[in-house]
Amino acid sequence: MRVTFFSYSFGCRVNEAEKIALDEKLFELGFIWNEKNPDFYIINSCSVTGKAEREVRQHIYQIRKKFPKATIIVTGCAATHWLRNNVSVSGVNHLIENKNKTEIPFIIQSFSPLSEYHIISHMRNNVVKKSMTEYPDQKSTVLDKSVLKHQFVKSDKFLNSGRLMVKIQDGCDRFCSYCIVPYLRGKPKSLKIKDIVQTINNYHLSSRAPKGRGDLYYKDCFVPQSGTRNDNGLSEVILTSINTACFGKDTGETLIQLIDAILKKTTIPKISFGSIHPWSITDEFLRYYQSIMPTNRFVPFFHIPIQSGSNTILKLMNRGYTKEEILKKLHRIKEINPKTFIGTDIIVGFPGETKKEFQETYEFLKSAPINKIHVFRFSLRPGTAAEKLIEVYGEPTPKEKRERSKLILELNKTISKRFSASLSK
Repeated sequence: MRVTFFSYSFGCRVNEAEKIALDEKLFELGFIWNEKNPDFYIINSCSVTGKAEREVRQHIYQIRKKFPKATIIVTGCAATHWLRNNVSVSGVNHLIENKNKTEIPFIIQSFSPLSEYHIISHMRNNVVKKSMTEYPDQKSTVLDKSVLKHQFVKSDKFLNSGRLMVKIQDGCDRFCSYCIVPYLRGKPKSLKIKDIVQTINNYHLSSRAPKGRGDLYYKDCFVPQSGTRNDNGLSEVILTSINTACFGKDTGETLIQLIDAILKKTTIPKISFGSIHPWSITDEFLRYYQSIMPTNRFVPFFHIPIQSGSNTILKLMNRGYTKEEILKKLHRIKEINPKTFIGTDIIVGFPGETKKEFQETYEFLKSAPINKIHVFRFSLRPGTAAEKLIEVYGEPTPKEKRERSKLILELNKTISKRFSASLSK
């Protein structure tokens, strides 16, 4: 009997990177990927908004209906939130907190039929040997790890195009007034640079992986790429984190040192960030960005979550910068490379946002050198400082939030077309 699994990730790029790491560990332990009828269905959940949590619940309901016999395991921020607040979630077999996420492969092994098998991973020989009590075709088999790796690569849209997602940091200490993430992911924790470099250098895609394609897409934006891959089959590493500004706080290292080490100690053709946060974009960082432009290895893509273009709202959000400060940084990025793609996140309907504050945000977005806007309607997260802000300032109505969101989305269409036109010049 083959023990199978399938995994699904909601939310940010960090969740996706965690899913990739989890999938690979399960493959190494001998589990088989199965989309059609998995024994275990693992969900890496999101809780950044109420809508995100609802989507996770809906997915659980659909999966339980589709795979009634599957063991459903939910981890991630929503699972952590539900566990800490004793929230009952129908259809789930196991909820696992963020802090225990990396133990999931071994937890699954402990209560799965696979525990009846003798599984030994010989990583040095790149072979997984399995002596099984039951098997449809044979009683004993030796599976080359490359077969499992090919299966793994096929399952992931990023790896399938030669892009490796690596989580470099977790946790946050900013405590923005709307955000529940610091409560669910804890204090900042960074990987050491030498370990990140080792992860990139040691990662080998299967020889069966598709050859590099040329043009790729980032956050729905077309960015021309060379399509080249290094000897390990990789074309790009995407560095993900909860807050890039927290990278190295606990290890005494910096984001610039990390990029520099990857450029000098790996052969990865391209380096990019899933998101880079406003506090990371210092004058020193901008000078460094300009200095590495000639390498043509740093992808000119910056997703910077600004959240508002109103100083009043930015202060209520506890963001720690003004619109003038961030606008200066955005213009400097474009001066360094006019074809840099800049995306952002904007929250509409935050407590205290009147027509005046929304108009300030709208005008900021019209004038800023931003090429893509992701808009979110404010959603109160229990336990955050925004609860008190609602008591003091009130909150825009659902209708007002919808209307403001629509206006930003229409503006986004205009600026996206403008950027596309500029590339063709």
